[in-house]
Amino acid sequence: MKKWLTLTAAMLISFSALAEEKVVLYNWADYIPDSILKQFTKETGIKVEVATFDSNETMFAKLQLVNGKGYDLAIPTTYFIERMKRADLIQPLDKSKLKNLANLEPSLLNQAYDPENKYSIPYLWGSTAVAVNNEEIDPKSITSWKDLWKPEFKDQILLLDDARDIFLMGLKVKGFENNTKNEDEIRQAYEALVELLPNVKLFLSDSPKGPLIQGNVPMGVMWNGEAYMAQAELGTVTYIYPSEGVTFWVDSFVIPKGAENVENAHKFIDFVLRPEIGKIIVEEIGNSTPNRATIPLLSEDMRNNPMVVPPADVIKKGTYHSDLGEANAIYEKYWQMLKQAKP
Repeated sequence: MKKWLTLTAAMLISFSALAEEKVVLYNWADYIPDSILKQFTKETGIKVEVATFDSNETMFAKLQLVNGKGYDLAIPTTYFIERMKRADLIQPLDKSKLKNLANLEPSLLNQAYDPENKYSIPYLWGSTAVAVNNEEIDPKSITSWKDLWKPEFKDQILLLDDARDIFLMGLKVKGFENNTKNEDEIRQAYEALVELLPNVKLFLSDSPKGPLIQGNVPMGVMWNGEAYMAQAELGTVTYIYPSEGVTFWVDSFVIPKGAENVENAHKFIDFVLRPEIGKIIVEEIGNSTPNRATIPLLSEDMRNNPMVVPPADVIKKGTYHSDLGEANAIYEKYWQMLKQAKP
């Protein structure tokens, strides 16, 4: 009887170990193809559980609340990696477990927000600019951020529910730098954005392509991947890079401090870094790939699509958001005031 109980206990431990073969991914909605998750599970036996968030702020607040526990991977945007490091929410990566790391484009690595990529590995990158339905708006009528203030666009614009991306518009229109900490400049950008509100139909960050596809708005300030998916659906979408410059961003894998499946998290990152996996992701999601080994696998049309691969002159004028420390609260104050001012 004792031997049987010992054997049963051993079996339960074995079953428990098998049940733990998973990785929990905290991601943006519609931001990784299901086929990729299934292929990873088929190859490794590791199940991928996905939870989603609609903004970096939501993701950050949740991880703070649970002290980084319950999730094995998260995908924050550029400057939030700095904030997560300061809050002690993420842990260093073990690059010895990432044999495909050399596939990444060097120019996207070793950035100020994470020197030597100690904590983060790029997943996708891209821009925030203007997508229009050509059947309703002439793309040639928009060359500058200032054009969005035209009276003829009343109640026609979707804006991302993202403080920094939208404040970039106001700051550019006023001639200021997007990472300013000067409250007077931020206030002037806020006042400019208040003047834009009659043209704004809604704020949305959870799948902003939806209202464009459904015909609820003829234009939107959105991420290039969303514009790409809208174009795939409608066939009449143009993505416009305003002349003053746009926001560029990198979405990266990080491992939360309280992750329970760290080994599996590294396996998943390395799987995604394979060139052929990167190809599948880019073809479905439409954002730019940081995987230089993926580029030759793409069709000529995709390689020449400015939604997917921004032109060199656009990249030159683009900027990345930095984490602004205490000044983040200034932006948040005016952001909430702006949304409350919307009728």
